[in-house]
Parts: sequence; structure tokens; C-alpha cells
Amino acid sequence: MREWWRDAVIYQIYPRSFQDDNGDGIGDLPGITRRLDHVASLGVDAIWLSPFFTSPDRDMGYDVSDYTGVNPLFGTLEDFDALVARAHELGLKVIIDQVISHSSDQHPWFVESRSSRDNPKADWYAWADGKRDGTPPNNWLSIFGGSAWQWDTRRKQYYLHNFLTSQPDLNFHCAAAVDALIETMRFWLERGVDGFRLDTVNFYVHDKLLRDNPPAARDDIPNNPYEAQEHVHSKTQPENLDILRRLRKLTDAYGDRMMVGEVGEMGQRQVEIMGDYTSGTDKLHMAYSFAMLSHDHTAAHFRDCIATFQRVAPDGWPCWSFSNHDVERHVSRWTPPGGDTDAVARQSVALLCSFPGTLNLYQGEELGQTQTDILFEEVQDTANLAFWPEYKGRDGCRTPMVWDHAAPNAGFSTGTPWLPVKAPQAAHARDLQEAANDSVLHAYRETLAFRRARDELRLGDTAFLDLPEPLLGLRRSHAGRHLVALFNLSDQPRHVHVAGHVTLAGPHAASLKGHELSLPAHGFAYLVETGHPTYRAH
Repeated sequence: MREWWRDAVIYQIYPRSFQDDNGDGIGDLPGITRRLDHVASLGVDAIWLSPFFTSPDRDMGYDVSDYTGVNPLFGTLEDFDALVARAHELGLKVIIDQVISHSSDQHPWFVESRSSRDNPKADWYAWADGKRDGTPPNNWLSIFGGSAWQWDTRRKQYYLHNFLTSQPDLNFHCAAAVDALIETMRFWLERGVDGFRLDTVNFYVHDKLLRDNPPAARDDIPNNPYEAQEHVHSKTQPENLDILRRLRKLTDAYGDRMMVGEVGEMGQRQVEIMGDYTSGTDKLHMAYSFAMLSHDHTAAHFRDCIATFQRVAPDGWPCWSFSNHDVERHVSRWTPPGGDTDAVARQSVALLCSFPGTLNLYQGEELGQTQTDILFEEVQDTANLAFWPEYKGRDGCRTPMVWDHAAPNAGFSTGTPWLPVKAPQAAHARDLQEAANDSVLHAYRETLAFRRARDELRLGDTAFLDLPEPLLGLRRSHAGRHLVALFNLSDQPRHVHVAGHVTLAGPHAASLKGHELSLPAHGFAYLVETGHPTYRAH
């Protein structure tokens, strides 16, 4: 039997910004439960909940101080159980974040670990002596700026933090620490979750010898110094695969559960790691990276991402997405100045649905939501302040969902939202989208239903048509049937001559007259082939 997750469309919910039901301006679990009917109406298969665990919120929940507790801001364990029950009633699987590469410095484990060099949890975190001159153990850098090492006066040692200084890295060379983390994951499996999204999955194991990272092969000076290194020793170590095998053994013991890992890496190497981590049946079920969460909107880029993965992991499984809580919303990234963001949004869901693998959507993209312009005094993502204003942080993609354009805060909260709801975002409110037959919301529902109905898209093999930029063409084939998906990734019309018989099928923004396929700006089409047509741009 084919596993459910291979055909799945996963909908990411950022709890802080989805729906506030108690009026404190912060989204909560009861609010999510109330809005699950909207999610189910899209035709998705699962929800992924970003962290809702107990946390001091130095990094908006990605600094966990209790892996089995619910942050009171979001509700209670009983609220979580009610959410899972309602999701399952609606036919939605529930996937939750697991932030186990690092914890909060307020986690009791770290409090004990830092208290001395010989306590029972002394080795649960990555500690090291400084150099003789007092400087850090090596040149490793934090993603959020500065050294990845923080001095601690209690132990007179440095601890590793790949992110904030308040996010110490756990030591995956310590078996007891790994055992404890696995038990926290077992807690949630016992409560009925259907899988895990593993944050920064390639950061678990660090080089035990603490060797320096070499410089990256680049001539420019990056905005973030982290990008000036090749991180060959601080992450993505061979021993990481052994950790993944232990995690897979855990989920396999619970039947039809799954894990999707987030690969944090740069360049084409990230797609190769996706392949490494999902090949075979003893590691991750699937993985995603930031490869398609970039500004690169070329046919060559999309083609290269898919082809590379299929080359390095023919038996692995990818998860593709265009937006999430860490990057600028894709319609804002990919729409030229003054362009039509809704046209880009409609094309984007058709594009994503043409790809082989599991798909991930981020809350609000089904409304064609755009990036919010955040002022300095509105910033909540203080982790990235060191890079302001060249990089304005992640708040712009995390602003609240918009439900009712005429309600206070577009229906998100009766209180003051933790991030502002601004007019350009309220203009995408769900009620307005429901009322317009040609809305992005209806396009999402139509396209997702089309994908579900076409075995070529869910199950088929993939080949690419030989077309020049800005045209991307994929042929998806299954059981002797062929479906071609064609995309014009530019804001200028393009034309394709089709020699052979094809018919338009499903959602499209194109016209077919005789052998001429006309694709407007951001146009797209699905074509059912008869025989062996050929395609030529002109």
C-alpha cells in the first residue's frame, strides 16, 4: 500500500498568527481548531504546526524550555488534544515541529548542564574549552551573527549555539541526551500525532574534533558573515545519519507516521543532502530545503532542483514548497515591480502541483497573501536585528491571517495583534476571496482538486521538455497516460507551437488555437497528450 504522505499536500500553520480566540493578540490552539474547516476546504491532507511548546520566546518558540509542555500563550495540552481530534474528524493528519538540535537556555537540562563539569547532564550540551588565548574553540559562526560559541562563567567553558546565544546546541555525541529527546518525541506519538517536521535536521551532530570551517569560494562580502564559510564541520556530519536511523526506528514502531526534515544549507548541496537523508527506508521519509524558497524563479533552477534530487536519490522522496515562516512570501519575491501578484499566485500553485513529491503550503498563500512591510519599531524578530535594514527579518511573512476584511484586525483578534494587520494584507481577506469566482483561493482549491484527480501528477514519472527560458515544461507520465504542464515564468506573453494533438485540461491561464499555445504573462497550462507531440517556442 502506498504511504499517505507520498501524495500529501501539507498546510503549515504558524500558531501565533493563525487565529486568536482569547483576545490577547496572539494566535492560539482553540483558534486553530475553530479555523480547521477552512484548511480542510482547500483539499489538503495534513497540517504542520510550528512550535507551540513552552518557551521564553527569544526565537518565537524555536527555543524550547519544555519539549512536552504547551506554552500558556497558546493554550493547554487539552486544547492540543481537542485540535488533533477535530483535525482527524476532518480527515487531516497532524504534524508537529521538533526543535531538537538546540533548546532554550532556560530548559532544566541546560540549567543543570551548565552548573558544573561533573553533573549528570554535564555532557548533554556541546561544551568545549577555549584556546589558550581565551578565544573560542574554533571559527564556527552563528546564523544570527557572531561566533557560534558563548562563554559561560560557571563552567569556564564555551557552549555551542548555531543560532541565538539563548539556544544552546544539544550534544548528539551523548547517548543519554539522544535517548531523552527520543522519549519527548514518543510523548507526542502517544498523543496521536501523525508525524514530525524536524527543524534544522542537518545540524544535529557537530565535528567531534572541532575543526575550523574553510572559507567559502566567493568573491563578494555577504551581508551575513555566516555565508562566508563552508560549514563542513559545524553541521551535516556523517554521524547524523545514525541519528536519523534512530528516529526512523521510533516512528516505524507507531505504524503510519512520518518525518519530514528541514535541511539548512546553501547552494545545490542542500538538494543533495535532501537525497542523502531520504534514500532507502531507514532514515527520513522526506526532506525539504530552501532551494525553492529563494529569489531564483528561472526554469533552469526549478529543473535543476528536481533533476538533482532524482539523480542523487532515485529511491528518496522530496517535499517542495515556495513559502514558509522564514522567508519572504513567494508572490512578493517573484512578482516584478508593479506586477500582478494574483497572477503569480495562481501560476505558483499550478507550478507546485506539477512537481513530483510531497507539497507544502504556508498559511495565507492560498489567499495570494503578500509580504508585509514592517517598520523598525514594529519588529518582533529581534534575532535578526544585526542585519537591519538590508535584511528586515522574518516578521513580514509572519503577520496574522486575514479572515474578514471589515472586522477589526481582519478577524484575527479582538485585541492588539502581536504584529500589525495592514491594509495591503487585509485586502486579501478570506471573505473577499470566497466572494470572487476568479480569486486565488478558488484557484488553489481547483488546482489541488485537479492534482488529486490526476494520477500523472500524484504518481507519475517526470521528464522535462526542451524549451528556452522563461518557459518550463514538465511531462508527467503514468500508466501510459501523459500530462504536460507548461509555464511562462515571465511578465511578457510567450507562444509555443505544438506539433501533434493535445487538449487543455484543468485550470489554466492560456489559450490553444489549432497548434498555437498562447501563454500570457505568468501563464500556464496542463495539456493531455495524444501520441507524441513536440513543442517549440517562437
